[in-house]
Amino acid sequence: MNTTAITIPQYALTVVEQLEKFGFEAYVVGGCVRDSLLGISPKDWDVCTNATPQEVLRVFRRRPVIKTGLKHGTVTVMVDREPVEVTTFRIDGAYTDNRHPDAVTFVSRVEEDLARRDFTINAMAYNPTRGLVDAFDGRRDLAEGRIRCVGEPDERFNEDGLRIMRALRFAARFDFSIESETAFSIRRNRHLLENVSVERIYKELKGMLVGKGAQSMLLAFPDVMGVIIPELVPTIGFEQRNPHHRYDVWTHTAHAVQAAPASEPLRLAMLLHDIGKPACHSVGADGIAHFYHHPERSAELAESILTRLKSDNATLRRVVTLVREHDNDFPTTRAGMRRCIGRLGPDIVEQLFDIKRADHAAQSDYRAHEKAAELRAAALLIDELMSEEHAFTIRDLHIDGRALMAMGIPAGPEVGRILKSLLAEVQEDKLPNTADSLAARAAELRDFGLDTSAPAE
Repeated sequence: MNTTAITIPQYALTVVEQLEKFGFEAYVVGGCVRDSLLGISPKDWDVCTNATPQEVLRVFRRRPVIKTGLKHGTVTVMVDREPVEVTTFRIDGAYTDNRHPDAVTFVSRVEEDLARRDFTINAMAYNPTRGLVDAFDGRRDLAEGRIRCVGEPDERFNEDGLRIMRALRFAARFDFSIESETAFSIRRNRHLLENVSVERIYKELKGMLVGKGAQSMLLAFPDVMGVIIPELVPTIGFEQRNPHHRYDVWTHTAHAVQAAPASEPLRLAMLLHDIGKPACHSVGADGIAHFYHHPERSAELAESILTRLKSDNATLRRVVTLVREHDNDFPTTRAGMRRCIGRLGPDIVEQLFDIKRADHAAQSDYRAHEKAAELRAAALLIDELMSEEHAFTIRDLHIDGRALMAMGIPAGPEVGRILKSLLAEVQEDKLPNTADSLAARAAELRDFGLDTSAPAE
C-alpha cells in the first residue's frame, strides 16, 4: 500500500486550492483517496468542503459549473474539461426508502461528513497541507484487506440496501475479506435488496463478478445471490454425483466464474451456465447422475433472468448463446469448424473456448488430460482457420446474389439455395473461394440443375 503523500492531479488540486484561497476547508475524499493509497490511479476525483453549495457556486463563478444535486449539497465544477464533484460536509436524515436520505443537514467538520459514508476504506479525506483524515481506521482496513462498515452495519445497510452489493463488489474487486459483523449484517439484511432497482443491482453484480475475489464472495454469500437471482437457489448444495465433477452445482459455478477471463459477458455466462441442472437431473441404473439438455434449459433461464435485470440486448444475446453452446464439443475437422464459426461468429467461438476451459477447470480430474488435449486441438484449428482467408458465412463468399442474378439466375429462393451450396463446397475444400471458380460452379448449378441443398451440420 502507498505510504507516501497522495498526488492530486492539477485539475482537482485547482478546486481544492481555490476553495482554500477563500478561507474554506477542502479535501479530496472517498474512492480517489482509497485508490491512491492502494497505488491505483483513480478514475474520478471528488472534493468535500465546508463551503455551502451557494458559496461553491460563488467561488467558481468564472468556471463552468453543473448544479448536479444542490438539494444534497453537490455541484460539479469543470476544470480543463475535467469534472470534479464538490459536496458540502453533511449528515444525512432518515432513509425512508432504504436508498436515499429524505433530507441532509450541512455541517462544519469533515469528520462528521465521513461518519455518514458506507465503508471505512471509503471514509478517508486528504488535504495536501493537513494530510490524511482517517477517523475510522480505513487505512488499517486497506492494509489488512478488510471491508468494514462505518459505525453500526445494520444502520448503514438500512439506510441504503444497495450497500450490500457494494460491499461484495469492493471485496471482490480488491480480493478483500468482509469483517464479521459487516458480513453477519449483510446476511441479516439481504431482503433490503428487494427495495433496490434492478438496474443498480445488475451494475454492482457485474462489477463483483469481474473482481479477482468473485469466487470467494459467491461461496460466502449464496443467500444474497439467491435474493438477486432466485433461480440460483436450487443449485446451492445440489450434488452432481458424476465422475466429471467434484463439487456441487453452486460450488462448481463459483470456481468456473473465477476461472473465466474477467469480462462481464464471460463471467455472467459462467454464473448461469449450469443454472438449469437441477431441473434436468436424472440418475442412471449405475447410480450416476445425468443432466440431459441442461444447456438449453440454462439458456432459457439466463434469457429470463437477464431480461428481468434489464441487461442490454448485446450482452443478453451473447450470454445466452454461450450458455446454450457451452457443453457442445468443438468440431474436429476443418469443414466442421468453418461451419461452427459461420454459425456462431468468430468472437463467440473464441469466447466459447474460454468458457469451456473455465468449465473444465472447475470439474474433477476425470479425463482432464483428454479434455485439455481436445481444447488445444480446437484452439489450434480455430487459430489456423482464422489466419487464413476462408468463407465462414455467405457474406464471406467472393460472389453475391447480385452477381448470380446478373448470370440469369432469377431473384428469390434459387439464389439463396445456390449461395448455400457454394458455401458448403468451399467449406468442404471442394471449391476455391475465388470469383471465377464460384461463378463457374454457379453456372453449372444453374444450367444442369444440380443438387443445391447444403449438407447437414
